[in-house]
Parts: sequence; structure tokens; C-alpha cells
Amino acid sequence: MFSVALSCTVSGTVTAAGSSALLPLAQEAATEFMKNNPDCVVTVNGGGSGEGLKQVADGSVDIGNSDVAAEEKLDASAASGLTDHEVALVAMAPVVSKDLDIDNLTTDQLIQVFTGKVTNWKDVGGPDEDIVLVTRPSSSGTRATFKKYALNGEEEASNQALETDDSGTLTQTVATTEGAIGYVALSYLTDNTDLKAVSIDGVEPTLENVYSGDYKVWSYEHMYTKGDGSEAAQAFLKYMVSDEFASNVEKMGYGVVASLTDAAVATHKN
Repeated sequence: MFSVALSCTVSGTVTAAGSSALLPLAQEAATEFMKNNPDCVVTVNGGGSGEGLKQVADGSVDIGNSDVAAEEKLDASAASGLTDHEVALVAMAPVVSKDLDIDNLTTDQLIQVFTGKVTNWKDVGGPDEDIVLVTRPSSSGTRATFKKYALNGEEEASNQALETDDSGTLTQTVATTEGAIGYVALSYLTDNTDLKAVSIDGVEPTLENVYSGDYKVWSYEHMYTKGDGSEAAQAFLKYMVSDEFASNVEKMGYGVVASLTDAAVATHKN
């Protein structure tokens, strides 16, 4: 890990945008970084991985946050000008209301639910209740990760009426909509008592299962700069992966890259 000396020597501004899955961790890091560097203002917004990558590529922001590699969202020429910084791991889990009697789905059941082939929970072992999908837009890195690793590449059915790229809004919608199911990063479930994560093929979505390679729906969290980025941006990125900030990572529901086993790395295509 990097170690960064904290002083008041870092000044200027840093703007970041993109992944809603990474947003809580990046915002927490910004708050702590600014406490130690009061002459530097760090602003972090969401908007989705695709939007963050687009904005860093065109110079609108200093850092583009993404759950997927830049090559998956940008053309080759734009992606080649960006520098990747892997700052954490994030696992995505299917989520339902705590009151819905669904705790586990097989991969096949999950695909049937999210592609709209099954529309009632009774058909996958639940109550006689309509399934309501809460979906993510195509710009979402969380959607791309979930599609790739949970749905085996199948395209999810669209529900424009309940589509959101704000993970906080998604958790509220699933919690308050009868029969709803969505998916969200584990970081949004650490203090949430209104939702429950659904296991896939009997495997719980936990960091321990990500590290071991047993749980497959996860991605690296990338923070991209154009070239090396500004001095202020470089200092902020070093703080993100510093020993000083490390205790916040798992506490907030994210994974530490160094904790991955060889088995997890070998079976995960990023």
C-alpha cells in the first residue's frame, strides 16, 4: 500500500464523478483527506461508471470512478489516454425487502427473474406475489458487473418506471415496493435493516466469500485519471489506498485488493 504524509501542503481542487457503488467510500476519503489538507477541496459525485469515464476522458473531471474497465465503456483511443488506479473491491448482491420470503436463488432462477421470464415469486419458491424489477440504466457499472457475473451475460428486462442509477434511491424503492428486487453494492447494506441480500446458489454475498473465490459477483473499483492527473489528484488517490485510510474500507463494506486469494483472482475475469 501507499503511505502518504499528511500535511497542509496539498492545495487546489479535485473533482471526481462516476460509480454510485464507489461513491460512499470516495466521499468518506474526501472528507478525511480535506481534514488533513484544508487548502484542497475534493468534490465527489455519482452519475454512473460510464458517465464518470466519459467525463474524465473529456477533461470535465479529474477522476472518473468506475466499477468496470475503461475499455468496456469507451472507445480504444479514449481509454488509452487514461491511467487506472485500483483502489478497492466491491461486491454486488441481489436485494429484496426483509419481509419477502426469499433468501436464496439459483443462477438460473436469478436469470429468469431479471430477464422477465418469471414474473411471480411463487415460481422460484417464494410467495404468490408479483415480481417488481428495480433496474439500472445502461451507463451503470453495477449493472454491467451484475449482468456479467450474476446473469451470465443475459440482458435484464427494462423497467423504465423504476430505473435509477442512485443506489440510495434503489435501496429505498426495493424496501418500500411490494415484491421488488434489485441489486446494489454491499457498501449500501452495512447499516440497512430494511433490506436483505439474497444468496446465489447457496453462497452468501460476503467479503469473505469474495476473497475466497466462492462469491463471483464483484469487481475492482477503478479511479481513472487522464494521464497521471494533477498533483492534488495524485495525493488524493494515494490517500485512498493508504494504510491510514485502510480501516475504513472493510468497515464500509468494501474489499481490500490484497486480501484476494489466488483462486479468486484466477476465476474472475475483470
